[in-house]
Amino acid sequence: MPSSIRPGDVLADRYRLVDLLTESGGGRFWRAHDRVLDRHVALHVIAEDDERATDLLEAARRSATVHDRRLLRVLDADRANGLCYVINEWGSGDSLDIMLAAGPLGPRRAAWLVSEVAAAVAAGHEVGVAHGRLIPENVLVDHTGGVRLIGYAVDAAMHGLPAGRVSTDVADLGGILYCALTGKWPGVSSSAIAEAPLEQGRVLRPRQVRAGIPRPLDTLCDEVVNPYSGPAGARLRETHDVASAQGIADYLCAFVGDSTGLAEAEAAAGHRDTNEIAALPAIADRPARQVPPPTPEPEPEPDPEPEAATDPAQPAVPVDTVETTQPAQPAQPAQPADTPEPAAELPTQAGLPIFDDETDDVSWLVAPGEPAAPPPPFEEPPERPLFAPTPAEGTPTRRPRPGARPSTPPVPAPVPAPAPAPGGRGFWPWDTGTGLIAAADEPEEEMPGRNWLRLAAVIAAAVLLLLAVAVAYNLGRGRTPLGAVPDDDDRPSATPSSQAPVSPATDPITGVTATDFDPQGTPPQENPELAPLAVDGDKATAWRSLNYKQNFGPGGLKAGVGLVLDLGAERSVTAVDVTVLGGSTGLSLYLTDTRPTTTDGLKAVARATVDKTDRITLDQPVRGRYLVVFLTSVPATADGFRGEVAEVTARG
Repeated sequence: MPSSIRPGDVLADRYRLVDLLTESGGGRFWRAHDRVLDRHVALHVIAEDDERATDLLEAARRSATVHDRRLLRVLDADRANGLCYVINEWGSGDSLDIMLAAGPLGPRRAAWLVSEVAAAVAAGHEVGVAHGRLIPENVLVDHTGGVRLIGYAVDAAMHGLPAGRVSTDVADLGGILYCALTGKWPGVSSSAIAEAPLEQGRVLRPRQVRAGIPRPLDTLCDEVVNPYSGPAGARLRETHDVASAQGIADYLCAFVGDSTGLAEAEAAAGHRDTNEIAALPAIADRPARQVPPPTPEPEPEPDPEPEAATDPAQPAVPVDTVETTQPAQPAQPAQPADTPEPAAELPTQAGLPIFDDETDDVSWLVAPGEPAAPPPPFEEPPERPLFAPTPAEGTPTRRPRPGARPSTPPVPAPVPAPAPAPGGRGFWPWDTGTGLIAAADEPEEEMPGRNWLRLAAVIAAAVLLLLAVAVAYNLGRGRTPLGAVPDDDDRPSATPSSQAPVSPATDPITGVTATDFDPQGTPPQENPELAPLAVDGDKATAWRSLNYKQNFGPGGLKAGVGLVLDLGAERSVTAVDVTVLGGSTGLSLYLTDTRPTTTDGLKAVARATVDKTDRITLDQPVRGRYLVVFLTSVPATADGFRGEVAEVTARG
């Protein structure tokens, strides 16, 4: 690129360069002024002989076909003066990486923001155009509260990335949501934000990084960033299409609910305008926004000491006539009438946050301002004698219980015994009114729980009796007692009448031929000479993929590889038997009438994870001639990641 271009130069006799925002890899990103339409624009420029020049212009043409209010549109693209340039709309506001400098966003705010991004990306995917580099630096919230995307398809071309990376956009959407919730970046594309923490090669769930994140958002992030993450992710994929941008947008919109007022709240947050952004350094080097400290007011200078008048027209005033009894005070600035009084400072109270998993609300457990009143004192229990009181003089030492038949004739006592206390209770052997022996005329109380114990004993005896009768009956009929293991001679022989009826299997489709399928390969071949081994009827022979250093999926080099089975004619398929080698293998099945060259635009009729041999039954019969067995996750081997398919049988 010519190194002489600098602020003030005019490109193509129209665009005056104003500020250089970023510069990397031989490309430059400028803020420029359109002299014809009198407005600011964003300008991407590289040298005309750069190998990316053709791809950059082609990306600009593709981006111009996407019509969505959330995209910063391509306005112009051409070659001039040895340069290749693309002109985009100029956006005013804060990018997501600048917003996260103050901390992660709340769950509902983050879900709404990413739902807007996902809806814009879905609009591009509908016409076959991918962003290609969806990172926080390319997500902008303008001063009106609207979400805008920077460099759609153009930024990826500027970085030399291939076009049409739809699966990468989906993975980066999960990364954008993860980053907005935690402040860490787990996406596929490179960003200046700190990377998300890993554990055994997998990104930690958002709830493991930051507390208080609702489970629906945590499960969505984990399933998009870490495909096939577990049972929760499998249930999510069964009910929602999280493998597409539109599916993610619908899921987040359902979580947010009524979004009225959210854009207005973003506008009220004070996102900066165009002039403020123009004064900032390069986007990648931008620091967090700082609030400048208040400027101290200058102290008023003391009044100068009085001097004698020097004007000849005025009479001279002697110095000793100046009043010096009261020192001069500096003038105080006048307070406006509507200036609020400073609020009294409140003491700081300690507290604990209480996070709600289902909502964005956070409450605080605060210490009480005044101590609670002490509980009332316990009542002192009444005093009870430890030993029986000494009988009165002349009374017998012992006497019979009330109502008991005396064994010897009673001895008349000169002093009558005291009457029983009210309620008929008293100590034995003397009636003092505070004893524990019931009076003779009071019925004895039933012990609590005795009836329930009797009923339980009766039920247990009945159960034991029934078990004994059952064992005796079985022994009488020659059967094995309950819990015993029968001998080989005692086991009944299996007969057709004793077996449960088995539903007849569908008929296998014969005359099938197989070819390899590698839509993202260069050349698109994946061991083509081994493909017939997958339909030869011998499970000892298998087709296998190449060895890869990364697994398939959004985080890998490819979305997957597989086989195309030609059924010979359009047939109705109800189930597919698949046998794999090496371990757990994730796969998707597609049926189409024409031989496919890519999976884009195809709808999977079934998805499954096969460990060895499994029959994948379709929800309903599907007609087609070409059956695609597409491996989306393969087991790890000593040489890397490789999938092996020993046998595939389609059933009609």
